[in-house]
Amino acid sequence: MTSKVISLEEAAASVHSGSMLALGGMTLYRRPMAFTRALLNRHRQTGEPRDLTLLAFTAGLESDLLLGAGMVSRVHSCYFGLEIFGLAPMFTYLANRGEIEIIEETEASISFGLKAQMAGIGFMPGRAWLGTDLPRLRPDVRTVVDPYSGEELIAFPAIHPDVAVIHALVADGEGNAVIGTNKGVDEELAVTARWVIVTAEQIVPELSKADFPAPFVHAVVEAPGGAKPTSCHPLYPMDGKELMAYTEQVSDPTSFATYLAKMAPR
Repeated sequence: MTSKVISLEEAAASVHSGSMLALGGMTLYRRPMAFTRALLNRHRQTGEPRDLTLLAFTAGLESDLLLGAGMVSRVHSCYFGLEIFGLAPMFTYLANRGEIEIIEETEASISFGLKAQMAGIGFMPGRAWLGTDLPRLRPDVRTVVDPYSGEELIAFPAIHPDVAVIHALVADGEGNAVIGTNKGVDEELAVTARWVIVTAEQIVPELSKADFPAPFVHAVVEAPGGAKPTSCHPLYPMDGKELMAYTEQVSDPTSFATYLAKMAPR
């Protein structure tokens, strides 16, 4: 067996400026927080990476931290927030001032875009968005005519993630991973990204089953508690006090810098 185990620092070093970074998990569940902290630390020390395009089916705390640090230029997501804890403060601040490019997405457009990439084609047709104003917000999303029925369809462009980071319940050193039943689009990210990193609560010698197999995974990082303060069911719940503290303490770049300084390794 070829081991793919690397450190968090090595994982963070694999994200290059200008790339599309896809983060797995859903809202406040199974988010790659340990990786996010390592990436923030690298940026604090070197100024890299920057000008990232962030892809998240739903974006939460992990994404808000990267935006606040000035690492992200544009966002692809159908939701950006902290659920019952309110708005994502830095996304709200930057979006209200037009300082971040927001690429309008829905569940359908992200799903179709990833499916197109999985199929190795430039777009995936569908009926979603027909009869809405969304195509006016996305002039890059065009229409096609079904050659069999003559029906006009939306042609959702393929999405090409450069790096995907997915937090797992358990993985083995070869890259097989178990992520649980709330998968979001993590399986699609593992298939479509050029480089796939799995952070795992535990690395075991061998798995008898996996949600996605080793050939799709390029690197594995052992990160116990790696989703905190988001949850990693059934291993631990979200830390509501920490999430509330973030929303109470952060509202603009100055307060964010203060919060981030508390997070920095000493």
